[in-house]
Amino acid sequence: MKRIITAAVQNRSGVLNRITGMLSKRAFNIESISVGTSETEGISKMTFVVEISDSQKLEQLTKQLNKQIDVLKVSDITDKAMVARELALIKVGSTGQNRAEIQGVIQPFRASVIDVSKDSLIIQVTGKPDKVDALINLLKPYGIKELTRTGVTAFQRGQQPQPVQEVNTLLI
Repeated sequence: MKRIITAAVQNRSGVLNRITGMLSKRAFNIESISVGTSETEGISKMTFVVEISDSQKLEQLTKQLNKQIDVLKVSDITDKAMVARELALIKVGSTGQNRAEIQGVIQPFRASVIDVSKDSLIIQVTGKPDKVDALINLLKPYGIKELTRTGVTAFQRGQQPQPVQEVNTLLI
């Protein structure tokens, strides 16, 4: 089962290497990893997508991450209300004749052409991983020359206000 794990870490040299090394030693396969600075100076946020076979392995993973000295907080947000996005850049072979057709393919995905050359287009798309996958599959017949993806970045949604229940009161 794929799990999305987030970690707040100290923004120090070698932290990424130590964490990925620890995961590798314990035979966890990282499908994607995204790391960047956060709203707090000196703190970075990591998002891992990891294939984990069972809940015992998940518990082992979170415990091992929490043991790392530079790790401040670890969360498995897979089953929680979250926002997850990915960016992909796709270089597609194109000619003058099929450019309008490719534009028609990418438009429903809110993707955009960010570079045009004589024989190719570079397309940028952001969204949920399944949206990115769907666009890539539609572009394959045009000949994908290059493809790069950022990996998932995610965090939990904010707390939603609970509806206030009205209480009927009688005024005497």
